[in-house]
Amino acid sequence: MRPTKKIHQNFFALLYLNSIVPLSKELKAFLAEHVRSVQHQKGDIVYQKGELCTKLHLIKKGLVRGYFISGKKDITTWISTDNEIFTSITGFFTAQPAKESIQCLEDTDCLYLEYKDLEYGLRTFPEISELYRRLLIDYYIQAENRAYMARIPGALERWNYFVETNKPELLNRIPNKYLASLLVMRPETLSRIIKEHTGLIVKGERE
Repeated sequence: MRPTKKIHQNFFALLYLNSIVPLSKELKAFLAEHVRSVQHQKGDIVYQKGELCTKLHLIKKGLVRGYFISGKKDITTWISTDNEIFTSITGFFTAQPAKESIQCLEDTDCLYLEYKDLEYGLRTFPEISELYRRLLIDYYIQAENRAYMARIPGALERWNYFVETNKPELLNRIPNKYLASLLVMRPETLSRIIKEHTGLIVKGERE
């Protein structure tokens, strides 16, 4: 869908970012001018592996995953949701082809900033450096949690770690096959663990 650049549609970004670091009037005006709003439908591919990624996204509402294909196997490497940022790390920061594809698992409403605009903001507005630092800290804490989780030997222990470090609502939003892939286990194993330890019916079995 075509991105838009209307100030009222960027009000969410200004409120959200101002809650992290107080923004000057000048920076608010800059963000209102350069932040774009875009809506994706469930199943949309935001980026394909090999494409150039020039945008840093903030999810207003929705669910996206990063993944790659190895042989015939679809491997989910991360999942992001409301009020979280996402991008292709390699593509965005080094201008190289993306190593992963990015797909929407729900209808997803996003805001984004182009790399060139972020670079200008970092050079021009002192407070954007602090904002950027805090967002990246949160981003890399999540990345560390995923890397740690993938190395936990037992399937039940990986599940427990995911539950401890993520929003509870995600259990009802992430389809079983993608969550199982993220947790490095078979969907059948995940279904059994969820039924035995929560009594829930996993989303993948309802679709």
